[in-house]
Amino acid sequence: MTATLQKPDHRATFGGPDPTAPRRRRPTSQQWAAWAFLTPVTLYLVLFYAYPLYRNLDLSLRHYTVRSFVQGDAPFTGLANYRTVLDDPTFAPALLHTVVFTAVCLVFQYALGLALAVFFNQHFRLSATLRALFLVPWLLPLIVSASTWSWMLNSESGVVNALLSAVGIDPVNWLTSPDWSLASVIIANIWIGVPFNLVVLYSGLQSIPTSLYEAAAIDGANAWQRFWRITFPLLRPVSAITLLLGLVYTLKVFDIIWIMTKGGPADSSTTFATWSYQLGFGNLVPAFGPGAAVGNLLVVAALVFGLIYVRVQRKQALS
Repeated sequence: MTATLQKPDHRATFGGPDPTAPRRRRPTSQQWAAWAFLTPVTLYLVLFYAYPLYRNLDLSLRHYTVRSFVQGDAPFTGLANYRTVLDDPTFAPALLHTVVFTAVCLVFQYALGLALAVFFNQHFRLSATLRALFLVPWLLPLIVSASTWSWMLNSESGVVNALLSAVGIDPVNWLTSPDWSLASVIIANIWIGVPFNLVVLYSGLQSIPTSLYEAAAIDGANAWQRFWRITFPLLRPVSAITLLLGLVYTLKVFDIIWIMTKGGPADSSTTFATWSYQLGFGNLVPAFGPGAAVGNLLVVAALVFGLIYVRVQRKQALS
């Protein structure tokens, strides 16, 4: 028998299609639909997040005046604006006020929100109605909340001083005294932020099985022991995201402070958020570069805490 030899296909060698090569898959209709849904989100992030961050970074690295801000010919100065901010005598008090304002607000907002969440988790009569009423401070516009607190803490006609006078305590200059101005804006911001912590932590409590509490009660654990050994540990993931979101929000609080005290008196309630606005827009001769530099310091602080949160979450997932 003679074997028939198959001739090689020269089309694959001289420019023809190779039958053994993998074929490229054409995008399916589902992939096109996914890109169609992704495009608006991408454009939104670029226009309203990426571009403003780029512009703010560019402002902090150049010497902008009103003329150069309009014409766009500001000279590049590198880190000179950051050195100006660090050498400014307002930097140290503003940093201290920002840390104190953020830390105190976070602690009290979380503690009060957790206490209220545990309280409403008992599902007593009218609990849903009362829980809805506690959301009012969170739902009100900030300008309304800040104006209300300004009226309540007014030195002459405020309801708080009227109550203090009724019990024999001397009136306090809440908004005009350097000793009390920072405490005043902290109290107002705590009142506004408690409902957010209440809502998030209450939803976290709903995910804890009631069988755990029943088993602990059978073992003789009292209410305090059930809280520390069941509720608090199982709320750690929800608590972490609540504290992170609260931290980012509190770092950039501007409306409350500006409406109530404008950072005064004598910069006694100035934070990085209000100082950045004062530098950029609060003077007759605006300092756009230093104002943008202060804003970037806030962005870096929020980014650092966000990265810390991601790292902690990864460690908890691996453990």
